[in-house]
Amino acid sequence: MKYFGAHVSASGGVENAPRNAHEIGATAFALFTKNQRQWAAPALTAAQINDFKQACEEYGYAPHQILPHDSYLINLGHPEKEGLEKSRASFIHEMERCQALGLDRLNFHPGSHLKKISEEESLKLVAESINIALDKTQGVTAVIENTAGQGSNLGYAFWHLAYIIDRVEDKSRVGVCLDTCHSFAAGYDLSTEEGCEKVFAEFEREVGFKYLKGMHLNDAMKAVGSRVDRHSPMGEGFLGITPFRYIARDARFDGIPLILETPDEARWAEEIAALKEFANG
Repeated sequence: MKYFGAHVSASGGVENAPRNAHEIGATAFALFTKNQRQWAAPALTAAQINDFKQACEEYGYAPHQILPHDSYLINLGHPEKEGLEKSRASFIHEMERCQALGLDRLNFHPGSHLKKISEEESLKLVAESINIALDKTQGVTAVIENTAGQGSNLGYAFWHLAYIIDRVEDKSRVGVCLDTCHSFAAGYDLSTEEGCEKVFAEFEREVGFKYLKGMHLNDAMKAVGSRVDRHSPMGEGFLGITPFRYIARDARFDGIPLILETPDEARWAEEIAALKEFANG
């Protein structure tokens, strides 16, 4: 079963996200459980938690169809003590919010070495951060998103993801979210069927599909290997329509949230409908 959706607004409260997803024909959705550009957030109220769970039940969204995303401010590989501790505390808070909402995964960008320590040192800090968060929470899987490799960002290579996972103690609660645009920008050419076969075979060897807990389906505004994270509408960038058709038809991507973050929200319903058609074709 394929679950297609988009990263919808939770403006006015997390309980609004399931309805926003339903209105575009989504069978999955992503959301921020708090303002993604602020460190602090008021605690979720019992009423908000109840309303969110009721809305998910009403519109037919189970936890495995939902991919919450943490704050962009968090850097779990931060080379400086103050920044690292602040990031870790915020990440635990985000995990706790997911736990309270009955969600079973949290998507996050691994972090950045800020050109102050080596990639390996920073990746070890990310793994350590995950271990700390898992120890303080229950039932929520930490889902590492691959990146385009802009600046000093970690996670652009599959071996980065494997390096982190190898150092996570509870491997039942760590996973990966692959972003098609990020993969392409990082040099993994998914623009052809042959390319998809090659890249996903490499992912299986390096990381393993058993860790795949979600995907972001985005076309790329820049060429392969650009290291630039700029999304295009589905089928209108350098990736073209081929990888989206491929993913929609391949059973390895069943049972997880497949989430659009394409730039034109007005087209999400149309893009979701196209993905469903590919899957049924």
